[in-house]
Amino acid sequence: MRILFAEDERDLRAAVTALLERSGYQVDAVADGADALDWAEAESYGLIILDWMMPRMDGITALRKIREKGISSPCLLLTARDAVEDRVTGLDAGADDYLPKPFNAQELLARIRALLRRREVYVPDVVTFGDLSLDKGMNELRCGSRGVRLTGKSYQLMELFIENPRILFSVQQLMDRIWGWDSEADSSVVWVNISTLRKRLAELETKTEIRVHRGTGYSLEMKA
Repeated sequence: MRILFAEDERDLRAAVTALLERSGYQVDAVADGADALDWAEAESYGLIILDWMMPRMDGITALRKIREKGISSPCLLLTARDAVEDRVTGLDAGADDYLPKPFNAQELLARIRALLRRREVYVPDVVTFGDLSLDKGMNELRCGSRGVRLTGKSYQLMELFIENPRILFSVQQLMDRIWGWDSEADSSVVWVNISTLRKRLAELETKTEIRVHRGTGYSLEMKA
């Protein structure tokens, strides 16, 4: 499941992003409402989380513009403004739920799960390609009777590949989508996690493979 998260406080953005990723979500994190609007238009998200007070464009304005574009992804609004009239303003702008700051991490996750259960468009919990399947609920990759659990970035990479089979992703695209555009991680982390996934696929004896395109990138393919 892919989430767009907009928060201008760097430490909070990093902490929430880490929490969501540990919970199995793929996160695109941005620092202001203008970027949130751009990313929401360019990509498809299962959930959007917006802070209210942000530079360049506040969360309420971004949300209104997102809804004007016909984007119906559920939205959770985060803000220190918890007066009744503020909540009404947020909900009227198109928010599906409202969480005052400071908030408990477990409550945030519970609200996310509740919003995802309400989605009108059903997204299957199990995604397949060839003889390979990924159970998103269990974070488990399976081939026949064999199965392995995936965690962290390895899981997020596998989710991206199996949802987009035969699509070539460059290292930079993988860095942007999985680690985030503002990540300070070195690009070598991509190869480390790809190597882990290729070992898991070998353990499963699947007929699929993560193919290395020298100097270009990686894709999930059926073995030749």
